Amino acid sequence: MGASAILVIHPGALGDVLQAVPALRALRRAGGHLTLAGQPRLATLLLGTGAAQAALGFDGLGLEALFTREPLSPAVKERLARFQRLVSWFGSRHDIYRERLSEISRECIVAPPVPEAGARLTVWRHLLDTLAPWGIGADADTAPLEPPEPWRDAARRTLAVLGAQRGRPLLVVHPGAGGSWKRTPAALLAEAIRSASREREVDVLIHQGPADRQPADELAAAFGKPTLHLVEPELPLLAGVLSECAVFVGGDSGVSHLAAAVGAPAVIVFPSTTRAQWEPWNKSAMAIEAGDEAGWVDAVREALRSRLGAGPAPRDVA
Repeated sequence: MGASAILVIHPGALGDVLQAVPALRALRRAGGHLTLAGQPRLATLLLGTGAAQAALGFDGLGLEALFTREPLSPAVKERLARFQRLVSWFGSRHDIYRERLSEISRECIVAPPVPEAGARLTVWRHLLDTLAPWGIGADADTAPLEPPEPWRDAARRTLAVLGAQRGRPLLVVHPGAGGSWKRTPAALLAEAIRSASREREVDVLIHQGPADRQPADELAAAFGKPTLHLVEPELPLLAGVLSECAVFVGGDSGVSHLAAAVGAPAVIVFPSTTRAQWEPWNKSAMAIEAGDEAGWVDAVREALRSRLGAGPAPRDVA
């Protein structure tokens, strides 16, 4: 694999890993072949969009052995020693792990995957800053990820099958989130979408992930008009659909971070406790804090209208 091989260990979920894209790009610009060890389901997405050049399954690395003083197996040593540089955004609270990983590679960075609680620092900037010991990360590359054309073609075909009208703006909404406390209330989200799409024909597509059936059903019922439904697509197809939409709206979720990462004109509603750290790196996304109910609903509505080219809302719109 060569002397310039780099291994980045990050077993986080979709949104966590997408926050690492600017740091991954900085590592690649510094030279070398970058392998990301994480969740296998993310591998195709990361490789296809160029965020990494190779991928390994996190569970197969044998890192659990580094948390003990037991002798390491030759297989674990050989697996890790192939890399000249190791970055682990995992295990930073365990001194034994840090020590043993450093014994395998002299060029080793072990750091937490998120900044300290209360720090006014985004996760993506924190991850970039962890690379400072190597003189990397001063300049952030925040251009959107580019899904390959086959993904976009598959997305167009899927949208046609679902009934999306060619030439009509597509508004994609993801009502789910990893925790119910991060979800945007269905009635308020539906109100904002209805108002924003009142003056022009818009196809509204509800994305439903594996754990999103209830919020998806609630949103469809609250919206009260026919909607398209994309149910549990693979990540490459979802990335392609998001890259084709006129606007995306959702809460603080991995899907919302994917929309922002591929450059969709995204409107993301964050709880006040998460916005400061989890705001996306791509400036095409607008982060709105769910504070005063009327205030954030108005902000979402106006952001959607602007992205749909509908202009400001009439004064008599509630």
